[in-house]
Amino acid sequence: MSTDELTSTDELLDALDEDQRAVAEHLTGPLCVLAGAGTGKTRAITYRIANGVLSGTYNPQTVLAVTFTARAAGEMRSRLRDLGVGGVQARTFHAAALRQLSYFWPSVVGGSLPRIAEHKASLVAEASGRLGLGADRTVIRDLSSEVEWAKVSLITPDDYAARAARAAREAPGGHDHATVARLLSVYEEVKSERGVIDFEDVLLLLVGILLEHEEVAAQVRGQYRHFVVDEYQDVSPLQQRLLDLWLGERQELCVVGDASQTIYSFTGATPRFLTEFTQRFPGAPVVRLVRDYRSTPQVVDLANQVLARAGRHRDAAAVELLAQRPSSVPVRFETYDDDLAEARGVAERISALADDGVPLNEIAVLYRTNGQAEAFEQALADAGIGYLVRGGERFFARREVKEAIAMLRAAVRSSAGQPVTEAVRDVLSSVGWSTTPPAARGAQRERWESLNSLVGLADDLYATRQATMAELVAELDERAAAQHAPTVAGVTLASLHAAKGLEWDAVFLVGVCEGLLPISLAEGEAAVAEERRLLYVGITRAREHLQVSYARARAVGGRASRKRSRFLDGIWPDGPPPVGGRRMSRRAAARMRQESFAEENPADVELYERLRAWRGAVAQAVSKPAYTVLHDTTLQAIATAKPKDLRQLAVLRGIGATKLEAYGGQVLAVVRGEEVDVDAWLRR
Repeated sequence: MSTDELTSTDELLDALDEDQRAVAEHLTGPLCVLAGAGTGKTRAITYRIANGVLSGTYNPQTVLAVTFTARAAGEMRSRLRDLGVGGVQARTFHAAALRQLSYFWPSVVGGSLPRIAEHKASLVAEASGRLGLGADRTVIRDLSSEVEWAKVSLITPDDYAARAARAAREAPGGHDHATVARLLSVYEEVKSERGVIDFEDVLLLLVGILLEHEEVAAQVRGQYRHFVVDEYQDVSPLQQRLLDLWLGERQELCVVGDASQTIYSFTGATPRFLTEFTQRFPGAPVVRLVRDYRSTPQVVDLANQVLARAGRHRDAAAVELLAQRPSSVPVRFETYDDDLAEARGVAERISALADDGVPLNEIAVLYRTNGQAEAFEQALADAGIGYLVRGGERFFARREVKEAIAMLRAAVRSSAGQPVTEAVRDVLSSVGWSTTPPAARGAQRERWESLNSLVGLADDLYATRQATMAELVAELDERAAAQHAPTVAGVTLASLHAAKGLEWDAVFLVGVCEGLLPISLAEGEAAVAEERRLLYVGITRAREHLQVSYARARAVGGRASRKRSRFLDGIWPDGPPPVGGRRMSRRAAARMRQESFAEENPADVELYERLRAWRGAVAQAVSKPAYTVLHDTTLQAIATAKPKDLRQLAVLRGIGATKLEAYGGQVLAVVRGEEVDVDAWLRR
């Protein structure tokens, strides 16, 4: 999409709700956005940047948007390109700092920037050995985390013992604080001798250069004039110090965060900078995004209840979510006899959801510790259900993906003039991709899924940008650098920490019992409060289907001594299961959604019914179940939004590139009130 296609900033802003629009219209001066889960914060800030560029307030090259993961930064850049805004820098703190440090190092320090050590473990192990502390792998890992915490908290070895004691931070490995302080000092010596730096040094060294060389600071501030920081509740003191130096005396800063999603305090992250923003910038507007477009009222209600029971530990900056989606199925609460029964029960429920039309890649199993994954991997494998363990082999490291990208790159010239959707299919067909997946599971199916995800990405880019093969290859290169993989079919298995920032149609929160959530290691009120927020994050990953479960015993026949999490006291139902026994039928769930929609949106019912009639005709013509054409919730979203063109239709949940291409024109015709001859349309 080019900027010429956006005739006015009003057209851009019309796509936002009242609160999101308030964010997008505030272009200068400090701004604090308190954004609850699922409230469209990324949408609000990308539209804000686009509005600033299209209105002439911002030069895109002078905007720096900072977030915390390469994946999130990649998504932000992609969304900005879709809005016709190129040139904006969207990076992680480390990526932005490394770019600046690499540029200035030769002229300020001289020579090449020292090599960055990929991992601390070997350096910490050597420092530990010099102090006679041993080399136990678990202890080394914990000591490495402590080194990182100290550095991002701007704590020197000399200050560590006092600061750690004041923070009630237990020294790892059974050591005392004075011993860890000595290790911090020796660790720095080891790095110096090896001629390497660590990731925290990238920020620390840049901070030092900006402080000591005013001409460098002036050059950086001349380059970047407007700053946006996402996930601001996760900022560390070191990152805040760098941000302060980037800003200088200016106040062109928009921060976005959610205190209720602070789950990384153990790494040095602190919500203090978010909650105290208006103290630093008196008079700065505070916009609360509370309309939850992600989750059903049932899911939102549970999330709100979990936070409400935090009592005095609930932060004043926390938002209470207001569900915007139609009512749907109840949250399920399940108790199992043991861990094996829980894993098998979850696999059975996933199979039922898949039969009801929920794609496997829209289902996730979330747990507190990675050690819980094994039972669910086995249960899913036994049930013949594909899965992906988040944190396993990276997508772009797979052999078939590397080969496919190389072939796509080689085909850039020869495919000129051919739609990228066709060209990609032609290229990948020669390496094993086909329109239908192989019947076999295992490695053969995984290879097909990888290739099929590249086909799906090509479809998406063509639908949104009319992308060429060259642009697809450039997108893949950027995604590979950011480890922003395309969607691959299969149930996601992930820890609650790894799930932050993601969402699925169906989520299974497993092992929600004392000792796991809160985890037994959580000592003190602050640590337990963070465990509550972790549960909140897990709940808010679900769009529609949510099951919360635990097992009374660990092993088959073991003692049933486990108790459900204290965070669900007063919430966990003690009565009978939902309507229909253990599983509400698809028909009953659909009827509930329709009745709720009619009650809450009476003005949109007539269009909704026309859309349902059209969908029924399409389903009959193509011999498929109606829900596989478009889901009820998608039809309801269309009836409410009444999109006028494909661009407005494309932003609605449930409208991917494939469905947009297949049904977009028909849907818009129905919205306009036109009669649609489905058979004639399909013959086109």
